[in-house]
Amino acid sequence: MFPTNEDPEIPICSAKGCRAHAVWVLAWNNPKLHTPQRRKTWLACEEHREHLSSFLEMRGFLKDVVRLTEWEDGARGSSADG
Repeated sequence: MFPTNEDPEIPICSAKGCRAHAVWVLAWNNPKLHTPQRRKTWLACEEHREHLSSFLEMRGFLKDVVRLTEWEDGARGSSADG
């Protein structure tokens, strides 16, 4: 059973019906719809990272999988740089 996510500030997994805390960021891009630099994101818990990654990979959309903490650190660094 997953922990209940009552706090809207805590990111949750993007898998349908999952309420677990997100640990991973799956950065993706649909080349038919998005410019090459654009990154959409899904969040994943440990249990759903592989499944969501496979779904995106099969379609050629998956660009990167990083820990949520690293993604957030990168976002803070890039906003501080301009």
